[in-house]
Amino acid sequence: MIWHVTGRPAADQHLRDLALLRRVRDRIDRDYAQPLDVGALARDAHMSAGHLSRQFRLAYGESPYSYLMTRRIERAMAMLRRGDLSVTEVCFEVGCSSLGTFSTRFTELVGMPPSAYRRQEVGATTGMTPCVAKQVTRPVRHREAPAASRR
Repeated sequence: MIWHVTGRPAADQHLRDLALLRRVRDRIDRDYAQPLDVGALARDAHMSAGHLSRQFRLAYGESPYSYLMTRRIERAMAMLRRGDLSVTEVCFEVGCSSLGTFSTRFTELVGMPPSAYRRQEVGATTGMTPCVAKQVTRPVRHREAPAASRR
């Protein structure tokens, strides 16, 4: 009882939850091209899907699904800049199963369709170190691209 009053167990549980959320985020970063869904991620973290989604959003500012799609779009951008794969090949390579969903999400985050991005950005990062290229080409997060840039 005294532990509950001092908040120690609650603080300990919060730290354990954060560690689990970090593992979920790391798994998404590592396995982004694999079929991942919130239910499977939640089971692996020993949480319900709803609890995982709420806690993940509190910790990282977006849902696990949104984070996964952002990771996939980041990888897709790098593949499209290389120019050796078609948009369809890139879509499936990053783990998306629907070209329509991939194109829609890509357009929301980047501000242009993947085919236009591929035409415009092929070789754009040539000569840049990978860490600089990643920073310069990071998609917009937590909001959609400005409406004026969509066409």
